[in-house]
Amino acid sequence: MKIQINVDRNIEGHEALAVQFSGAVQSVLSRISEHITRVEVHLSDENSNKKGGNDDIRCMMEARVEGRQPIAVTHRAATLDQAVDGAAEKLTISIKSTLGRLSDQESGRTDPPPLGPDFPEE
Repeated sequence: MKIQINVDRNIEGHEALAVQFSGAVQSVLSRISEHITRVEVHLSDENSNKKGGNDDIRCMMEARVEGRQPIAVTHRAATLDQAVDGAAEKLTISIKSTLGRLSDQESGRTDPPPLGPDFPEE
């Protein structure tokens, strides 16, 4: 699983943040990582010009799951750590839900098998 961290121009310390948050994302998603090929993390400070405010840090995460459309979530919080942790938790829940639905669909098919030349309609 590849993790890419992107920050806007209002957040400092890109290299240190990339290492810190890559580890955090890897840890949270570790139980389902075999299904994920890539995670992109986008961090932004939505009201940086005002310097302060509640829940002004935004973390958007997008996961590429094998054979599926990308899954994206967003979480806003007061700190970078809280924003990343919240988005990672939301992403985990969303991916598990998607994988669970796929598993249910594959194991619980209720439609009849397709008719072939050996099984004509009655």
